[in-house]
Amino acid sequence: MGWNRLYPKPEGAPLLARRTSERARAAVAHRFGGRGEFCYRVPMSSPLPDAIPLAEVRRALVTKLRHHGDVLLASPVFPVLRAAAGNAEIDALVYEDTRPMLEGHPAIAQVHGIDRGWKQLSAPARAAREWRLFAALRARRYDLLVHLSEHPRGAWLARTLGVRHAVAPNVGGKSSYWKNSFTHLFAQPLNARRHMVEWNLDALRRIGIQPSPEERRLGLVAGPEAEARVRTLLVSHGLEGRPFVHVHPASRWSFKCWPEERMAELVGALQARGHAVVLTGAPTGDERRQVSAILALCPRKPADLSGQLSLKELAALTARARLFIGVDSAPMHMAAAMGTPVVALFGPSGEAQWGPWGVPHRVVASLTHACRPCGIDGCGGSKVSDCLVTLPGERVLAAVDELLQQTAGTHAA
Repeated sequence: MGWNRLYPKPEGAPLLARRTSERARAAVAHRFGGRGEFCYRVPMSSPLPDAIPLAEVRRALVTKLRHHGDVLLASPVFPVLRAAAGNAEIDALVYEDTRPMLEGHPAIAQVHGIDRGWKQLSAPARAAREWRLFAALRARRYDLLVHLSEHPRGAWLARTLGVRHAVAPNVGGKSSYWKNSFTHLFAQPLNARRHMVEWNLDALRRIGIQPSPEERRLGLVAGPEAEARVRTLLVSHGLEGRPFVHVHPASRWSFKCWPEERMAELVGALQARGHAVVLTGAPTGDERRQVSAILALCPRKPADLSGQLSLKELAALTARARLFIGVDSAPMHMAAAMGTPVVALFGPSGEAQWGPWGVPHRVVASLTHACRPCGIDGCGGSKVSDCLVTLPGERVLAAVDELLQQTAGTHAA
């Protein structure tokens, strides 16, 4: 069953069956003032002959075994599925280090984690942890599995968890074991111009759920502890209550990064325009090195919070920023999830698939490299992307000026 229109569930209104007529739902909404926390969905006939009966879904498991940004771009799946399935319980299975991307999400009942470090354990120790995870998943008695990657674990879970319905991507070259593990396979585009948010939601479309444009928002919860810590840090730098530009220049992938001297020049130009700048970076060695090189080239040092923030604290910080500037990386997606305008620099990766989602933004990319986006880790595998390192600073600064003008007064610090 698919869905078309939304009616808010007014306070005090009775729960209605899914097959209640649109006229009856409209009457209830009018009778109770049209206000409330929840939404009714008015059913429409699905063109899919094998759309799943959503009324039978009491619990579902959504798996996204990828990196931080990938997990965040899957966040709209949870509220869409929960609403379509009558507020069923929706759980997540992710890698343990990406758990903060989903923790606290109001549409998620439980987040289960797989520690990448299990691979380093002895065979008995790893087996014990795998068994505990499987037992916890099995105890939830899921009716539906939504597998959002090519990871082979999805096929195994579909076969062993006892789910009635399981959907996964139709991956070319996969064996019959993969294809026969799932009741539904969703088609992948024949080009690279479909955003990953829509790609993730295609899994739901394949089983009969059509998300509305308003439902396709990213969701990320920083939490009160992270917000309090960031407030303390901003006070220590004299920035509490003041607008600032958040610059996160680094990435774990060096071929996605702009040269340090260009980034330092951009920071100086922003400061010359009167903008306070806050610089962040992950505590890992490569990112710390990149940020240190930028700071060494800045005549006037920006506020440096690199290596000091957890993922939740990074989200709380970027939510307070007037603007975010960075490369194609998880912090860029986090800024978009927090509603902060984004200027993103793109090289070999494609902005149509990975660009900022759901916020005012500017993408700065080469206009002269016909080969991009190539998806290669630097030209010829060199870890240096010519299309990115040659981007002129003037274009980036112009994008910043345009976006700040466009969003003036719309995003409070």
